[in-house]
Amino acid sequence: MFLTLSLKFTRTTIFALVLSLALVSLSSVMGEFGLKVFSGAVYAQEKKKPDQRKTRRTPALRNKVYEKLAAAQAALEIKDFSTARKTLDGMLEAGGKNELNSYELANVYNLYAFIYYSEEDYDGALRAYRNVIKQPDIPLALEINTRFTVAQLYFVQERWQRGIDELLDWFELNESPSESAYVLLAQGYYQLKDYRKALFNVEKAISMYKGKNRIPKEQWYNLARFLYFDKNDIASAVDILEELIKYYPKKQYWVQLSHLYGEQKKEDRQLSTMETAYVQDFLDRGTEQVTMAYLYLNGDVPYKAAKVLDKGLDDKSIKRTSKNYEVMGNAWRQAQELKDAIPAMEEAARRSDAGELYARLGNIYLDNDQYANAIKAIKAGLKRGGVKRVDTAQLVLGMAYFNSGKYALARKAFKAAGKDKRSVKYSTQWIKYMESELERMRKLREG
Repeated sequence: MFLTLSLKFTRTTIFALVLSLALVSLSSVMGEFGLKVFSGAVYAQEKKKPDQRKTRRTPALRNKVYEKLAAAQAALEIKDFSTARKTLDGMLEAGGKNELNSYELANVYNLYAFIYYSEEDYDGALRAYRNVIKQPDIPLALEINTRFTVAQLYFVQERWQRGIDELLDWFELNESPSESAYVLLAQGYYQLKDYRKALFNVEKAISMYKGKNRIPKEQWYNLARFLYFDKNDIASAVDILEELIKYYPKKQYWVQLSHLYGEQKKEDRQLSTMETAYVQDFLDRGTEQVTMAYLYLNGDVPYKAAKVLDKGLDDKSIKRTSKNYEVMGNAWRQAQELKDAIPAMEEAARRSDAGELYARLGNIYLDNDQYANAIKAIKAGLKRGGVKRVDTAQLVLGMAYFNSGKYALARKAFKAAGKDKRSVKYSTQWIKYMESELERMRKLREG
């Protein structure tokens, strides 16, 4: 009952929590590659196994051209774009373009692309990179890296479909695509809301990393988690969260995993996961602490529930509302800690606009043999109004009067309770019992 009343975390809430963490930052993904410039002065192919698909004869980079490229490169390194641009312009002017071979031209356009990119002229950078790719017989690695940079630039401009198309062309050339490339492709499909393809590619990246005994990146897990949740694959979302808390044990993952265990009706795991978050001081919000208390109550651990609420109400991390004090009072009562239940229910009743909590408080007083306080609380509740079961309150009032030796008032309260058919039986029994006790005491006095 307590869990049903308390847990306000709907599927929509969980979905929003997941979404807020699922988006893989393009800058973080692309940053793993970087928008790099490969000039003749600094360019070197990665060491890979010999490419069997195609043999290219790359023209030589002549020394006089290398010197000019190196000069432009040096200007770029100190961000002197004007000097670099003049150097490159001079290489193409007065027929110079026709004097350069394809590899030399590719390096010229590559440096132009870097200038445009540095000036945030992405269209200019794209034109320059396409000129790099157009050159025949350039090193395959240069073409591969340039095509990837082109794809990245389209993503920077949020031209998702063009970026995906370029990236797919890049995959065709690359014999060993990296995991991060699959994630970038997944991000593009995610932006186009093609979640099926997005999930396929991020799963591929995660699988590749695991195959190398490496820990997949947190952002990859988050994207996969969102996509699983979107397709209502709770089991897979749980699997991802279990890995996240293993490698990236953050508060939000513990809390969300607990919620999803609840959706799977795995109450024991739901409680233990939330408890782990609590003992690590992750649950710093009052609503989370109240949820923890309800989970304890649902798991028949009322003492721990009361302790959580007591601590949170004391340090004000939990709002001091009538409802929260009431739950704490009920928890203490279930734990058979009546001395602690009483002040909690007193505070709950004091903060309430209705008399119901005073009626409950009266019952606790009665259980603790505080008959005068029980009478006072019940009367206050009946006067304030809003008592759900007036007949039950009258029964408690009658018992308190009886134990106080106020038999006339007790009889009056029992008769008032008997006006409700739900309490006729108990009212009659109490009146008969009281009459028999009075008769017994009369005989004792006469004897």
